[in-house]
Amino acid sequence: MQGNRRLVLFAGLGLAAGLPPAPARAGSQIEEPLADAVRTALSAAVSRGAPPRPSFASTEERLAYLRWLGAMSQRLQKRKAEHLTRVEFLETLWYESRRAGLDPGLVLGLVEVESGFRKYAVSVAGARGYMQVMPFWMRTIGDGDVGRLFHLQTNLRFGCVILRHYLDRERGDLYLALGRYNGSRGRPEYPNAVFAARKRWEYKPG
Repeated sequence: MQGNRRLVLFAGLGLAAGLPPAPARAGSQIEEPLADAVRTALSAAVSRGAPPRPSFASTEERLAYLRWLGAMSQRLQKRKAEHLTRVEFLETLWYESRRAGLDPGLVLGLVEVESGFRKYAVSVAGARGYMQVMPFWMRTIGDGDVGRLFHLQTNLRFGCVILRHYLDRERGDLYLALGRYNGSRGRPEYPNAVFAARKRWEYKPG
């Protein structure tokens, strides 16, 4: 991604005009051979259908979630002006982040760096959507329908499952996992950009 990692073009206008999606200049995961057990586990992780509606063990947990949702919605308003679209995005991101054992603030930071919160962003390498998922993942662990990577929950689920996979491979080292996600493992530009963006999405209950 390097210096132009955040120069992402909004492809929604192109789609509305019947044009192909405009490219987003983001990095891309590198296709690697997967053991059968790993492929099966990843495939199961992305295929389990569930609506992004959280359930809570207590009223306090639900209220904490609603406070987070309100705070993040306010921060995201400049990027996504339409209220229902914004809330749907945040609800889904929270659900998929927690489902994969990831911090929602980290995933928000990654989405900011990867796509600038543009649903139809496409990189020069072909990575798609909010989390810039490469099409080969859909062929490797999905149903092969690359177009589904523009679907909100599909994109966020794949992105979160892939990041979780890289984090496990790197034994919890987030710096290396982020580099692997971007296809630039060992280089500081991308992890540092995500860490900086993550700070903008940190939530500390009052």
